[in-house]
Amino acid sequence: MPNSSKNMPGSDHLGFNPFRKAVVRGLGILMPPLLTLALFLWAWNLIEAYVLVPVESVAEVVITWSSRDPAFEIPDALKDSETGEFNNDPRISREEDKVVSFHYDRRIYTRSGEGKWVGYYPREYVREKFIRRSTILPPFVAILLLVLYLLGKFVAAGVGHIIVGIFDRLILQLPLISNVYSAVKQVTDFVFVEREIEFKRVVAVEYPRKGIWSVGFVTGESMIDIRTAADQPVLSVLIPSSPLPITGYTITILKSEAVDLNISIDQAIQFMVSCGVVVPPHQQILDNSHIAGRVTEAIASQTRASERTALERTADSQLTKPRPDKQSDAQESG
Repeated sequence: MPNSSKNMPGSDHLGFNPFRKAVVRGLGILMPPLLTLALFLWAWNLIEAYVLVPVESVAEVVITWSSRDPAFEIPDALKDSETGEFNNDPRISREEDKVVSFHYDRRIYTRSGEGKWVGYYPREYVREKFIRRSTILPPFVAILLLVLYLLGKFVAAGVGHIIVGIFDRLILQLPLISNVYSAVKQVTDFVFVEREIEFKRVVAVEYPRKGIWSVGFVTGESMIDIRTAADQPVLSVLIPSSPLPITGYTITILKSEAVDLNISIDQAIQFMVSCGVVVPPHQQILDNSHIAGRVTEAIASQTRASERTALERTADSQLTKPRPDKQSDAQESG
């Protein structure tokens, strides 16, 4: 009987050939570390553009102003000994034979509004000498971590939590901005904030109707009024959404209708994020054809072993049995 799957149109596109399968498997191995690295690089570029660069600019302004040095008289190295005015030193800049600035002692001196010469460090010198990345980066990272620590402790306190809540409510009242802010806050809270809800165990329940099973987390024993109305123990279960389980539904079910799953909280989250693709190894269902093939092979090997054993026993019995001519010779001699 010909194989009907070979004659089906487009059957070549139903499965992966070995090359495509190897490429997809390679992408599955390579993409997680690359995406993780890209996420951290994106976060660093964001911090660099909006925190580090402004800090460097402020530090540059502060150092430049702290280097202010008024010159009450022309330095001797730039003064003509006969006239007492500026000489022709190349460090002196002139416009229409009028001195507008001069370089001296690593500073650039210009006339202030009062007509006095005032010198400051140039920006190139400040950046090269005082705010090089190799110099400013370690204290910047240390200060950033300290600020984040203090901010986290402040938010954890009662007053800080109230202030953050007021700020969130104000932002959520702004049109257009509230939609973006709420979505970003949900993602950041899921990634960075510790879950205050204690998931006790993972269960499977028939939700949203009979015959459809959903994976959820037991969060408690619900409310006493619901238990009284049901006249039996109940459970409150959180049914997260996929592929980003930061939202979901809280339902109350009968305790007898919950099926405990032998998986951890992290394995359940991986199952939801992957939309059911990532299944714990001990929960994976093998293909029935593979099982049938293994059973058939095991039975055949056992049958062959039994046949070999029977043949060996037959051969041994024939070797140990005395021949008839030898038995007759023994009788005659007797």
